[in-house]
Amino acid sequence: MSVWIVSAILVVALILFVTEKAPVDLTAIGIIVALVISRIITPAEAVAGFAHPAVITVGSMFLISQGMVKTGAVGFIGEKVIQMARGNFKLALLMILLTVAVSSAFINNTPVVVLFIPVVMSMCCKFNLSPSKFLIPLSYASILAGTCTLIGTSTNIIVSDLSAKLGYGAIGMFGLSTLGVPIAILGIAFLMVAAPRFMPSLLSPTCEIEGGEHRKYLAELAVPRGSQLIGQDPVQTFREKYPDLEVIELIRYSHIFHPPRDPVLIAADDLMLVKGSANDLIEILNHDDVELPLSEKDLNFGPGKKETIVAELIIPPQSSLLGQRLLESRLQRDPEIHIIAIKRSGLHFTEKQIRDVRLRVGDIVLIWCHADKLDRMRDGLDFIIAEDIHHEIVQKRKAWKAGLIFSGLIIAATTGLADIMVCALTAVFLLLATGCMQMRDAYRAVQGDVLLLIAGTLALGAAMEKTGTSQIYAEAYLKFFAGFSPAFVLGGFILLVSISTQILSNNATAVLLFPIAVSTAIGLGVDPRPFIMAVCFGASACFATPIGYQTNLLVYGPGGYRFSDYMKLGIPLNLLVLILGTILIPVIWPF
Repeated sequence: MSVWIVSAILVVALILFVTEKAPVDLTAIGIIVALVISRIITPAEAVAGFAHPAVITVGSMFLISQGMVKTGAVGFIGEKVIQMARGNFKLALLMILLTVAVSSAFINNTPVVVLFIPVVMSMCCKFNLSPSKFLIPLSYASILAGTCTLIGTSTNIIVSDLSAKLGYGAIGMFGLSTLGVPIAILGIAFLMVAAPRFMPSLLSPTCEIEGGEHRKYLAELAVPRGSQLIGQDPVQTFREKYPDLEVIELIRYSHIFHPPRDPVLIAADDLMLVKGSANDLIEILNHDDVELPLSEKDLNFGPGKKETIVAELIIPPQSSLLGQRLLESRLQRDPEIHIIAIKRSGLHFTEKQIRDVRLRVGDIVLIWCHADKLDRMRDGLDFIIAEDIHHEIVQKRKAWKAGLIFSGLIIAATTGLADIMVCALTAVFLLLATGCMQMRDAYRAVQGDVLLLIAGTLALGAAMEKTGTSQIYAEAYLKFFAGFSPAFVLGGFILLVSISTQILSNNATAVLLFPIAVSTAIGLGVDPRPFIMAVCFGASACFATPIGYQTNLLVYGPGGYRFSDYMKLGIPLNLLVLILGTILIPVIWPF
């Protein structure tokens, strides 16, 4: 009876996962509830997945990836790719695929793809290239590289922990590289040849509407005594150090200079009226070269202080601040609020200094303050608070710290100095302690739906093992391959896993088919490890549809793709993984 109950729960879960009639996290919770109510497993067994090392490790890797992105350690590479490609399509495609592949081998590939989508879109607009030629290959390169290391994708971490739990040993940091690297190299080579030919050539519709003034602010910066900018040409210096910041005016006492029209060198106590993005302004304020007039300097987002946040205040029609001079308003008088800059869409400032700007409807004031102050400001009617800008700020000066911490994680996990979960948690702690990432960014980075999905499917997998359901399915599967060699059965299993992952998530596929893989190997009387590796590579071979893998969905809209576009490159890549896996897995991990 219990087998039928587990099978019914499995079928309902699969239907909900595929049709998305309910969110995946709600379905995962439903699995746990159904298993407990039906008394298939105990409450303790049902929630054991939440304390599973795989869940902790995967959650930690989400945070580590966020830390690497927030410090610009990955974004810097993307900028260099654009500079070096110089509009050459073949070179640009090769560099992007290689950069994404190397990054995705060590960082969760979803944030890597998220980061590179705007890089590709910007490059294509700049050089009049088609983003649809780049984005599907970008996603596929990240998936291919994810199978090269243990931490390349959460699926590998889950399978490794399940394998260790059953006594077959955990997968080492580079345990998958022997097969993963050749597959990735051949896959990228195929993408280089096939993508230009088979991907559609569509120009981005956003290129025409993207303006250079998008989300740029006007700010007033003071040059303190001792600044390294003193004696420098403002035009030349900013072009070299802060190329995206535009110096509009240099104000010296009562005289106003207009670089580059007026030749002038920066002096102490000068005021500079500049225009730039929030990132650019935060970057220059984090150095000692300039400071905000009439305000504290050093926008410190590190630990040991009350948490600070950068936010946009949008002036609505009912605001009592309308018509007031910005630097005479209560915003300036409030000691807990520090004005960084102001933006006015579609209008050109004629005021000589920000202190003369009178607030109008739609003006956006960029401020920094403590997080609790922002919470107290929400109830007022004077402005609309937009916090998203805070999550766009990149702390570039801390990139070296993030890189050092991440390198330590790789070395410690590779040498066996500590368990991968311990290494990942330590890296998260150090990223937070050194200010590479704030707690609010850490909470935002945790993908709760993915962790719930893993915990729910782990509970279902445990129920399948406990009731013998996985054994029954394995025996039924083996009947189709009666009389065939273990290698042929292995190839069939890779195909089964690969087909399943096209319609389910890769994590759910790995957890649900793992016990069947082990039972199949035991039924054949061979070592289960080749079948465990088949789960790793098959679950990540989701190239033929946009719904099988999150990165495929991410590029669907920006690339303007059709469902069939994924099959043009995806089916050959699936066959590549199937053929190489069937041939090489028994060689590398013998039966």
